[in-house]
Amino acid sequence: MPTAELTRKSALLSNFQDITGRIAAARGRAGADTSAVELLAVTKYAAAEDVKILIEAGAIRTAGENKVQDARAKWVNGDLAPLRPRVKLHFIGHLQTNKAKAAAETFDWIDSIDSFKIAAEINRHAEALGRTIPVMIQLKLNDSATQSGIAADKAGELLAEIRSLKNLEPRGYLGIAPAAASPAELKAVFSKAKKIFDRDFPVTVAGGPVNYLSLGMSGDYELAVAAGSNLPRIGSSLFA
Repeated sequence: MPTAELTRKSALLSNFQDITGRIAAARGRAGADTSAVELLAVTKYAAAEDVKILIEAGAIRTAGENKVQDARAKWVNGDLAPLRPRVKLHFIGHLQTNKAKAAAETFDWIDSIDSFKIAAEINRHAEALGRTIPVMIQLKLNDSATQSGIAADKAGELLAEIRSLKNLEPRGYLGIAPAAASPAELKAVFSKAKKIFDRDFPVTVAGGPVNYLSLGMSGDYELAVAAGSNLPRIGSSLFA
């Protein structure tokens, strides 16, 4: 391997080790299981070669993409297609109904359900494909008019509706913290999401399916995992 490639591999693995170390430390300070967190690598802006390096090193097992077309271009028809079987691919962006069919065909999980309308559309395409798709509901954790998600007080109602759909398997909640929030504000928001998650997804029996609370990104993942997130979504810090 050329020197430049070795240097880049070393840098990426160092980033990964730093992030996982910080996650373990944050969980430890919170008195939580340090092995219970799964890192979701956000590959939206990452170079395909960087993603390949981390997959081949065993560092990336779960990845997330925000746009259906971009994901298909990389993971179905592009450079990452040969490595696709080694990765659990999550959709983490806002999903429109006209993209539901392609999303059901492309992703293993869809993490950003925010209405029964989109859930029903995904369910329809999942049934046609003979699939049951694990999904997560996106909670709206801020007052931004442009932020997607279901209001916290409506989350349980939407969850009950989704549980009536035969080809979807609800497995947790995703949330995006308010921009520029202080650590105290982040802790409060994450704590609120954790209470909703604990209410609706109680601890499963050993060997059962894992449910996820997906909070935290590159700027706030330590606070998120300390609060109980077990699927932080990290991109820029990992691929720096």
